[in-house]
Amino acid sequence: MRKGKGAGLLAGLAAGFAVTITSGMGAAASSNMWTGSTTSQPIGHYEFCVANPAECDVKSRDKGPFLLTSQIWQRVTEINRQINRAIAPMNDVDLYGREELWTFPSGAGDCEDYVLEKQRSLAAMGIPYSDLLITVVRKPDGEGHAVLTFRTDHGDFILDNLRDEVRSWAQTPYRFLKRQSSVHSGRWVSLRSGNEIFVGSVEPSR
Repeated sequence: MRKGKGAGLLAGLAAGFAVTITSGMGAAASSNMWTGSTTSQPIGHYEFCVANPAECDVKSRDKGPFLLTSQIWQRVTEINRQINRAIAPMNDVDLYGREELWTFPSGAGDCEDYVLEKQRSLAAMGIPYSDLLITVVRKPDGEGHAVLTFRTDHGDFILDNLRDEVRSWAQTPYRFLKRQSSVHSGRWVSLRSGNEIFVGSVEPSR
């Protein structure tokens, strides 16, 4: 009797987790982005790498997407929400008097700064940098924007400073252009048909 109740409870928890994850995902066929060839690096990220070389020299063998658990999912959604609420949105011109300055935020920042802080926080949890990828997108109004892609065996999820909910990339309104390479944090790869450049970029080193 007790064993049966325990098995039922575990099945219920597993089902609840499956519902939570799949509710944030699109169709299975589109749950992971299609990556292309090496492409140009955003100029802001290039300058960030010059100032923080260790952040952009993380090389790893791609072992495939992160194996997602309910505990990790809960922690990722908490961190996304906490950082969104801890940092005041402010553009680089107002903060630093210039455009495209990517940096770790101190109380305020723009979209790239939120992404860098989330990437750092989740990497400190033990999630590999190969599964925490800075991603450049185009918003419906045409403006460039940066988000963090969390690569998992349940699909690619987006951490965004514009919303607290972590959602499947396929359920966002964005056009995905490029993101960090999963094998080298200083390299970038194209996404789907994202060959247009909407933010300042530099050509990849040969």
